[in-house]
Amino acid sequence: MAYGPDDPRSRLAAAPARAAEPNAPAQYVDFTVAKPDEISDGGSRTWWVRGQNFALAYTHARAGETLERVKQPDEYVVLFPHDTALAKLTVSQEEASVQGAAMVVVPPGDSRVEVSSDTAVVRLFSAASPELLARCRNHADYAEPHTNVAPFAPWPDPVDRHALRVYPAAEHPYVKGRFGRLFRCSTFMVNLFDPDFGPRDPAKLSPHHHDDFEQCSLAVDGQYVHHIRNPWTPDMADWRDDEHVHVASPSVAIIPPPSVHTSQSVSQVRNQLIDIFCPPRHDFSATPGWVINAAEYPVPEQS
Repeated sequence: MAYGPDDPRSRLAAAPARAAEPNAPAQYVDFTVAKPDEISDGGSRTWWVRGQNFALAYTHARAGETLERVKQPDEYVVLFPHDTALAKLTVSQEEASVQGAAMVVVPPGDSRVEVSSDTAVVRLFSAASPELLARCRNHADYAEPHTNVAPFAPWPDPVDRHALRVYPAAEHPYVKGRFGRLFRCSTFMVNLFDPDFGPRDPAKLSPHHHDDFEQCSLAVDGQYVHHIRNPWTPDMADWRDDEHVHVASPSVAIIPPPSVHTSQSVSQVRNQLIDIFCPPRHDFSATPGWVINAAEYPVPEQS
């Protein structure tokens, strides 16, 4: 791992070296150029993309749009990445409102998201909903499971009860020594980064890899270059050139293990990224103070 001394991740325990083995290619979907997969009667546009363990639905929602989910088997996440968000979420007899950027954990069962402003809405569903995985434009890329990615296994339920849980970004400012703004539930871990105003210093990048899980990097503002280096194996047929892929926003990059990767913001104005992991990460969860809502969700024992 090549973290700078001022990067909080430099304190994480180093992962053991792994044998060289072939890996899947990274995937990129730029929603500014890709046609939407769905257009609602109200004009909302939705793109569906998946990783091995999750489906992501990115919706440019129009005011008045309703997004419903029936018989959801487990917790899912709704992200409102922009301050323009105005919405009401309903589960059974429980309601919660959102004003501004926020993450919401939605319990199993029937639910509804009613959007009152033109804004982006991102929904994250685990592999427990295979019919949603099948909607995704890159579903065929997972016809065979990627062997480097550990299968989905949910984390324990919340310590009290299932409920709508709203985490407004403005109520959880950055804290020195903590990496970003991390939340988790039984199915996902999400890092809501503050925006970068201007490009990232090219002398302070953070190339690193993951052993057995994908990283989904969702760009919600600005422009990024995703730098990817794939491992060499003894078989030259497995080798790939380094990648330096420029994307606008909104867009998604799905980065497979154990690729070495780092993302560089390059817009001169505002850049913002959200990192998504399914299921949650043990290393981040084991670092005291990093996961803001850690007290609400137990950590499973590692085998």
